[in-house]
Amino acid sequence: MRVEVQAAGPLRGELRLPSDKSLTHRAFMLAAAARSSSEVLHPLTGADCLSTLQCLNAMGLRHRADGPVWTLLPVNEWMAPQRPLDCGNSGTTMRLLSGLLASRPMEATLVGDASLSRRPMKRIAEPLRLMGATVEGDTAPLRISGRDLVGIEYTLPVASAQIKSCVLLAGLRASTPTTVHEPHPSRDHTERMLTALGVQIQRVSPLTSKLEPFQVFEGFRMKIPADISSAAFWMVAGALIPGSEIRLTEVGTNPTRTGILEVLQQAGAQVEHEPGPEELGEPTGDLIVRSSKDLRPFTISGDLVPRLIDEIPVLAVLATQCHGETVIRDAGELRVKESDRIQVVADGLRNMGAQVETTGDGMVISGPTPLTGTAIDAEGDHRIAMAFSIAGMIATGSTTIEHADSVLTSYPTFFEDMKSLQGVPR
Repeated sequence: MRVEVQAAGPLRGELRLPSDKSLTHRAFMLAAAARSSSEVLHPLTGADCLSTLQCLNAMGLRHRADGPVWTLLPVNEWMAPQRPLDCGNSGTTMRLLSGLLASRPMEATLVGDASLSRRPMKRIAEPLRLMGATVEGDTAPLRISGRDLVGIEYTLPVASAQIKSCVLLAGLRASTPTTVHEPHPSRDHTERMLTALGVQIQRVSPLTSKLEPFQVFEGFRMKIPADISSAAFWMVAGALIPGSEIRLTEVGTNPTRTGILEVLQQAGAQVEHEPGPEELGEPTGDLIVRSSKDLRPFTISGDLVPRLIDEIPVLAVLATQCHGETVIRDAGELRVKESDRIQVVADGLRNMGAQVETTGDGMVISGPTPLTGTAIDAEGDHRIAMAFSIAGMIATGSTTIEHADSVLTSYPTFFEDMKSLQGVPR
């Protein structure tokens, strides 16, 4: 799909964004592992989350949807799938599901599309092998032979919520405790949700979690908050486009995901947070963003990176309009996402007239620089498609996004919401 984006006037309105993708994945998986039925309200129904659901269906989970309420009915014992489990483009599906499969007496093969098949899976295969599972392949396809596992004490090679969650989910049925050490804090959705379900998991320190063995839990009810990674695009657009004021409702504001709010504060953007209720241990709130003048450059590095790794492409767009030199480092993980996001973002912004230098683990961006519309190939990466759509809204001329249908993986209504905020009827 090709989309053409023009410079935009003030953005105004209120949005209830798509639900959080990470939380939807986990809600589906935990519902499949529970001892009784669960209700998940407003799950994200993008392609990635449906990949998770279809894989779980192949092993016995049943579900029915009644409007926004999805009822999930688990089976006592998962069934071996009759064919390979297709994870599509979803690294979360492949990595977290591997942890759940490894502790079950079955064999399964996990496959994905061309992009997912290039992504590194050795980082989950190694700890699962140490726990006693047989895992063939360090990239997809992964062939897993599950069995009774033993808990391990494991230090993650990189700060990654997906690796951490894989190990912890495998440890739910292990015979001894499982302890995970992180080099930097990463998203803690899995720990929060397990704790809310009554699972004995202890935060020994800010970087260490310990899970007790033989953990079981009942079903639950959860309303999935809106995704702060989706909110990021409109927070940046609202800050950059004069006269804008946008309210984003019921957004998940887990502290391990709110690094973008700190960066926007660094830059001098006007963003207000109104706290809301918790959902299965996850804090929520409304975010109100208004246009800002004389934006300052910012630095993203160290512990901040895992808390906004998915938002860096659109924050790079913001950096092109800040007065001074923005530095992004310690973000080498971006090179092994759905695309090499460091290179793709840098090349695209340069083509629009921005001053960008790349490093092995980041970028240096000098601004402010006027942007000019160009043709962008999203390369099957949803965050690239959306980040350059925001760039197109502040550029002169027309910006064409090739393969824009990649937004379906996380934000199916992105372009409809773009029109809505510009006052264009849906």
